[in-house]
Amino acid sequence: MKVVILAGGLGTRLAEETNLRPKPMVEIGGMPILWHIMKIYSHYGYNEFLPALGYKGHVIKEFFTDYLTRSCDITVNLGSGKIEHKNNKISEDWIIRLNDTGKDSLTGGRLHRLESELAGEETFMLTYGDGVANVDIEKLVAFHKSHGKIATVTAVRPPARFGALEINEGKVTQFHEKPQVGEGWINGGFFVFNKEVFKYLNGDMTILEKEPLENLAKDNQLMAFKHDGFWHCMDTIRDKDTLNNLWASGDAPWKVWK
Repeated sequence: MKVVILAGGLGTRLAEETNLRPKPMVEIGGMPILWHIMKIYSHYGYNEFLPALGYKGHVIKEFFTDYLTRSCDITVNLGSGKIEHKNNKISEDWIIRLNDTGKDSLTGGRLHRLESELAGEETFMLTYGDGVANVDIEKLVAFHKSHGKIATVTAVRPPARFGALEINEGKVTQFHEKPQVGEGWINGGFFVFNKEVFKYLNGDMTILEKEPLENLAKDNQLMAFKHDGFWHCMDTIRDKDTLNNLWASGDAPWKVWK
């Protein structure tokens, strides 16, 4: 099953980083968040990816075309132009289809442009290029197959913006720094779609989260896979710092791979 990753947005709230690179290339622990997302899927055996490129897509192309060179020793013969790679340290067996889906296309438009790449696929997955989670992809796919509807969205509880207090008779009995509870369910990405989803898309200016998902819900074709575990998107510098701190601690919750 192929995995589409929306990787073409501007990331305006991360302007300090995204002036030079697209948002999915902002790093956590020295590697782009896009790489972390792909590692999550790869852990469950899904190794064919379609990053939907837009803003500064060449940066993503350069990252993957240079991936082997950065990961091994090389000998360059300047006379013949031959490059020999030695001591390959790459552990990822990925197929990555890098497609330009338009600089100004919106989320549904990017998926719409990939319809031909997904021809013949009865089912595929899609997520955003800025969020990590410890979602059990195997259970997500099994849930989607069990209900027979066109679409599944992973529902998550966002981290609270502020610390939560438990108070008893004026005394704070417990303090939780930004707990991931109590704020209702939101769209956390990590979608599974059947090919019929393309009937709900209409050109580059389609916003996936508007008419397509709204109409799928009206048609009783959208199901929610509830994920109570870790989920975090990277919208701001503060989010980036939080994720980097978790990675540096050696206990990043989304690191499901060995």
